[in-house]
Amino acid sequence: MSKKSSDKKVVKNFRQNRHKSSHSPRPSTTGRRPKSLEEVQGTVSLTREGFGFIVVEGREEDIFVTAPKLRGALNGDVVKAVVSKKKGRMGRCEGEVIYIVERSARPHIGVLTVRGTQVWAIVESPRMPYDIRIPIETPDDLPTIGGVKAADGLKVAVLVTEWPRRSMEPIGKIVDVLGTPGENNTEMHAILAEFGLPYRFEPEVETAADNISEKITKAEIARRRDFRKITTFTIDPADAKDFDDALSVRKLDNGNYEIGVHIADVTHYVKPGDIVDKEAYNRATSVYLVDRTIPMLPEKLSNKLCSLRPNEDKLCFSAVFELDAKARVVESWFGRTVINSDHRFDYDEAQNVIETGEGPLKEEVLAAWDLARILRDQRFAKGAINFERPEMKVEVDAEGKPVNVYQKVSHESNFLIEEFMLLANRSVAEFAAKKCGIKGATFVYRIHETPNNEKLGNLRTFAKNFGFELGPTETAKQVSKSLNKLLGDVRNNAAADAIGMLALRAMSRARYSTDNVGHYGLAFPFYTHFTSPIRRYPDMMVHRLLAEYLEAYYSDGKLAKMPDKALYEQWSVYSSGREQVATEAERASTKYKLAEFMSDKVGQVFEGTVSGLTEWGMYVEIEPTKVEGMVPLRTITSDFYQFDEEKYRIVGKTSHKVITLGDKVKISVTRVSIEQKQIDYALVEE
Repeated sequence: MSKKSSDKKVVKNFRQNRHKSSHSPRPSTTGRRPKSLEEVQGTVSLTREGFGFIVVEGREEDIFVTAPKLRGALNGDVVKAVVSKKKGRMGRCEGEVIYIVERSARPHIGVLTVRGTQVWAIVESPRMPYDIRIPIETPDDLPTIGGVKAADGLKVAVLVTEWPRRSMEPIGKIVDVLGTPGENNTEMHAILAEFGLPYRFEPEVETAADNISEKITKAEIARRRDFRKITTFTIDPADAKDFDDALSVRKLDNGNYEIGVHIADVTHYVKPGDIVDKEAYNRATSVYLVDRTIPMLPEKLSNKLCSLRPNEDKLCFSAVFELDAKARVVESWFGRTVINSDHRFDYDEAQNVIETGEGPLKEEVLAAWDLARILRDQRFAKGAINFERPEMKVEVDAEGKPVNVYQKVSHESNFLIEEFMLLANRSVAEFAAKKCGIKGATFVYRIHETPNNEKLGNLRTFAKNFGFELGPTETAKQVSKSLNKLLGDVRNNAAADAIGMLALRAMSRARYSTDNVGHYGLAFPFYTHFTSPIRRYPDMMVHRLLAEYLEAYYSDGKLAKMPDKALYEQWSVYSSGREQVATEAERASTKYKLAEFMSDKVGQVFEGTVSGLTEWGMYVEIEPTKVEGMVPLRTITSDFYQFDEEKYRIVGKTSHKVITLGDKVKISVTRVSIEQKQIDYALVEE
């Protein structure tokens, strides 16, 4: 055996439980199109077993594709495919890839195996069943990135560049060297790299931010409305490092209250097209992993210039409201301001003031809470959907090791801030759409369409299986009323979480757009994102557009030129996509830490609740942490269980025993894969 063949064999020994060459498709970027079949374009969602699904936008059902018919397409690739009208073995329409339109720009994460000039990235993702060969001529060809040279055993990010027709594996190049597997920083950076998200600023961006002047001149203050003598405070989480919104509260002579919603004036410091602005656009959003924040803006801006720290003069863009005793807006004003926060509350401290009536700035906090409570009641009375699902948080120590999983509880202090942020967002949107005096003004809205009728039908059927009814859904108002009633009815039922999740999935995904259709979930005809330009690029767009319209509004009412709607729509679509990617990365970091948290609990037994059912497994949330894992149906030895999709249950073939959503079960932890972020349970049968 040659040295090359021997090295290749050694590498293959690393690949346990993988579907490799004997099961690999014959790679190709083109295929022969069967005649008279439907042609679609979509994105591949690959499985560990090698088969995949093509997800087509606007199509309810995904298209099943066997491994050979994928023709070398990998997860995230955009492909052209043809669809068979028949249902395949998966109960879905089957298809075949014609050709790959575009390879995914997301890298794959793997551990480097180097044997001389034979190099592979051994990929452990459940959506990548193939390892990636890295062609080099000498070991010196391995790159050095971020000061670290790629070497055997290190975790790397690899981009697939091609898959030659006769090759049994894709070929790629190393685009980042992440570090030693298992180290916390390596693994968090790996998650960011996997989703194409940055985890550091380039030096030139940091330098540009550091060079922004901190000085607030008298001339700048003179151009702004001065709130420095009006009681102002911030309310944020206890561990927050930046404070980008503040409230000012004062009682007016007529008995009404003036509430100012003050937002850090990021666009005063970041100019369109400068290097910091371009970086902010590329990122589009801050990313919140379990143990860290990846900010949209460099620290000089996010934690200093644009952080509304107490007892410091700060520049803001504000929405100021006069509210009567019934929280009706008597008058509103928008513009640039200067503030000086009197106090920094965390949520617990503000909550204590609300509950006891004692503490710093108690009169202002209590007055603001009274108004916020009325605004909240009014919002739900008008049809806002009340999704109150429990949110579990992972607590980590200084080294990033998970030490606890607990339920995050929202209190009145959270709602106080939320309601005034919502008021500012909807009022700014309404001003741009109706009141600024500029017909057809280009603007960036946060929109949320009405729910999908087919998904509402699925929810109706699902709820009925548990004895609950979804009321009429012919109009938007009926849908919100029926959904709120259903969610209220199931609140204390074992199926509450599952019905709530299915109701949430029936909703459309909120997104940014220059075409306003309102925000269905919040029951607002006009809505935007104005309140967090420090962490969302669309808010920066809104600030710039609003400033332009205010200038026209307070002068001759004319614009020199209407902002380019097509360009802002392009930016809105991009920002929506980046937001979704950031959310996926955040969930991946949580799943990683949950797997790490459970890694020393293999063999332990827990009480749990059935949280989901599929044809291959039963998902269980254990108590009290709600950590979810799967019990594969094939591992239940007492009977052969099958999934009854129509009634959403599994049934024993011999015993006819039924297990359904919300049932209490006992499980043992059998396997934890931190790398794959997977937890397996086994059913403990009495």
